[in-house]
Amino acid sequence: MRQTMNIKLCSCLLVVFLTTIVLTRNIRPMYDQTSSYDWSFYSFECPQDFFCPPGFPNALYGDSRGLKEIPIIPARIWYLYLQNNLIEMIKGKSFTNATQLKWINLNINKITSSGIEKGVFASLKSLLYLFLEDNELEEVPSPLPASLEQLRLSRNKIATIPGEVFSNLENLTLLDLHHNKLLDMTLSDSTFQGLSNLIQLNIAQNSLTKMPPTLPANVMQLFLDNNSIEAIPENYFNAMLKLLFLRLNNNKLTDEGLPAKVFNISSLLDLQLSYNELTKVPAIGIHLEHLHLDNNRINSINGTQICPIPIPGDYVYDIDLPRLRYLRLDGNEIKPPIPFDVILCFRLLQAIII
Repeated sequence: MRQTMNIKLCSCLLVVFLTTIVLTRNIRPMYDQTSSYDWSFYSFECPQDFFCPPGFPNALYGDSRGLKEIPIIPARIWYLYLQNNLIEMIKGKSFTNATQLKWINLNINKITSSGIEKGVFASLKSLLYLFLEDNELEEVPSPLPASLEQLRLSRNKIATIPGEVFSNLENLTLLDLHHNKLLDMTLSDSTFQGLSNLIQLNIAQNSLTKMPPTLPANVMQLFLDNNSIEAIPENYFNAMLKLLFLRLNNNKLTDEGLPAKVFNISSLLDLQLSYNELTKVPAIGIHLEHLHLDNNRINSINGTQICPIPIPGDYVYDIDLPRLRYLRLDGNEIKPPIPFDVILCFRLLQAIII
């Protein structure tokens, strides 16, 4: 009886084993065929000299290939990489089918303003990121789609900003115009009108001698390094209630060009004034955490004068103290030791460089 049961059990196991082999042989070719089909499908739609990753079907890579023109972009593409080529012109026919484009990288090419067909970008209603750095643009491209969130135009030859080019860009959070040829007369009260959600504005390395006339109220990061700015108007930052980072390194600011309370901004955390012509430490707000004053002409520092509150006594809570944690003063004419009243004022200081 037991022998008969063992024979039946072995027979069942053999049937299961053979069935598994048959199913495996039937299933594996179907899996391989599907994988091969996907690859063929995506490769078939891939323009010549481009790379279309099968695992990332919405992306098209044509960077660093010596391309001189943009081909017809397939309709499925959301992310287009064309940086580091020899492209001179941008024509509308290249994007006729690619109405869902969200990201275009055209950095490091030879694109001129006259080489951009009128309205080519405005027709891309889903475009979020447009990168045109390191080209030969003479002006900001116009018109632009209202969907845009980032516009990077650094290291061009931009000297002109068409009127109202930014007026409909309420979704733009980052505008980078650094290392161009902007002049004071290029910027007017209405230049940045419409950028109601702008967070970062970079106008460093241009040819400005004055602060931009009117800036969006919501800017948190403002970069104006490497210009020739000599003064800041009184109450200039009063409407900028969210400003956190302000960089004015490598300008021509003097003590006379800074009104007494111009940097008394409650939101400001990081202030950089390196490589200017200051002879004394400017007044700062109680909430400032980082102050860069290196490479000026400052010859002394007085805690009583620069402390944003009366020198605190022995018994005071940290919450009531000035928040300064980092102070840089090297490259000036100050010699150690640090005056004791400076330490009494800024008791949260973690680093001071002389």
